[in-house]
Amino acid sequence: MQGNLPPEAQEKIEQLQDLQETAQEVAIQKQEAESSLTEAENALDELENIDDDTTMYRNVGELLVETDYDAAEEDLSDKVDTLEIRLETLEKQEDRVQDQFEGLQGELEELLGGGGGMGGPAGPGGPGAGGA
Repeated sequence: MQGNLPPEAQEKIEQLQDLQETAQEVAIQKQEAESSLTEAENALDELENIDDDTTMYRNVGELLVETDYDAAEEDLSDKVDTLEIRLETLEKQEDRVQDQFEGLQGELEELLGGGGGMGGPAGPGGPGAGGA
């Protein structure tokens, strides 16, 4: 099917496919960051219910190492802050990729004379490509 398309249209389709892959990768990274953020926030909430003098441990690779309350609280707070920034960055990247995708899709529709051929390669990447 793509062999009958002009080279410019084939190139746009390849770019759309690349953007769709990028959108999927960003969506996966965003889900992982959201999950990690929820986990860190829950741990920080639980820490508030623990006495300051309770013996605590944290993971260091394959080991559990004793830590104190203040260090645990600081580590978790830093992790939450870092994950919030990461999530914000991924959301902006997701928006940029979606904007690029929509722009490229419009260019391809113009190339093909109004979008008659858009049901094929770009169809699956349209509404759901943003990972929302």
